[in-house]
Amino acid sequence: MATACDQAFRPYAVDTLHGDCRGMTLPPAIRDLAPGRPGLVGDPALEASHLSKRYGDVQAVEDVSFQVARREIFALLGPNGAGKSTTVKMLCTLARPTDGTATVAGFDVRRQPKAVRRRIGLVFQEQTLDDQLTAEENLRFHAVLYRVPKIEVEARIRRVLDLVELADRRRDVVSTFSGGMARRLEIARSMLHTPAVLFLDEPTVGLDPQTRALMWEDVTRLREEAGVTILLTTHYMDEAEYADRIAIIDRGSIVALDTPSNLKAMVSADTVELTTADDPIATARLTAAGFRAKLGTGNVIVFTPNGDSQIARLIDVAGVAVTNVHVHRPSLDDVFLHFTGRQIRADHAEHVLPMRMRARARRR
Repeated sequence: MATACDQAFRPYAVDTLHGDCRGMTLPPAIRDLAPGRPGLVGDPALEASHLSKRYGDVQAVEDVSFQVARREIFALLGPNGAGKSTTVKMLCTLARPTDGTATVAGFDVRRQPKAVRRRIGLVFQEQTLDDQLTAEENLRFHAVLYRVPKIEVEARIRRVLDLVELADRRRDVVSTFSGGMARRLEIARSMLHTPAVLFLDEPTVGLDPQTRALMWEDVTRLREEAGVTILLTTHYMDEAEYADRIAIIDRGSIVALDTPSNLKAMVSADTVELTTADDPIATARLTAAGFRAKLGTGNVIVFTPNGDSQIARLIDVAGVAVTNVHVHRPSLDDVFLHFTGRQIRADHAEHVLPMRMRARARRR
């Protein structure tokens, strides 16, 4: 007969020394941080239902609901102060929800906070490494905190450093690291105890574009090789493109949720700009043929689905010489503006919380 421990540990890679299941022997594929861990079907890795958070009269998050499948990369996209970090804090048990429920790795964030913490990794916005210790010493300290069995510590350190390509810097003091290297080491540290879900809160803030690209290679490698589920927050539109699905959050509420391509498709058709020998004539002919076309400033603008595939027909219908063609697809910037009606800004309640409330949240 399956025990409570069997049911709790069966789907997840977790430490054998935690909780009431201390000393339980797990199969190697679950116990170890091994590449190629298969994705699991069934219950979601993470689920939020009508989640809300108030600080006094300030509503930081309101009625947020979503699910994240196992091995999925899921992004909370929105401006600074939209409620992204507060949502993550509730899911990580660092802030108690005012209303609603949430489960992470099958455990309730209200009733089973310790079980949730054992099964998650978290990379904060601010760096939390000890820069006077080496990379290896930072990882060994984390292993002690999470009670990683001593016999497994060395193998796990090698594995996570390989994942973020820092194996050659393991004995270097962190103060000598660049910002990008330090961030990658934090990701390695968050993976040391084999979490089921990894939270990345604005992971690339302050990094240059090249370092951001390298860090995203690390993140996608984690999903592919370690099978981890990843939830990230960001206000970078291009960064959200890495996600399998995106939830756009604004003023504490989710205003849209879908894949990047589907979100773009909701906004509008592609825009095709044609520079021709006679724009008025080309515009008239395209309109007569049923295209949605208008005369622009020095060009003809046509709105049509699948703009690339329509180019040859547009040139043919225009009936005049075409000297330049440019196709613009809806971007996530267009999506954000469509669903929020304004540009990204940082004026939401999360940013105007009284200092005392923010300090209390940090202490929790």
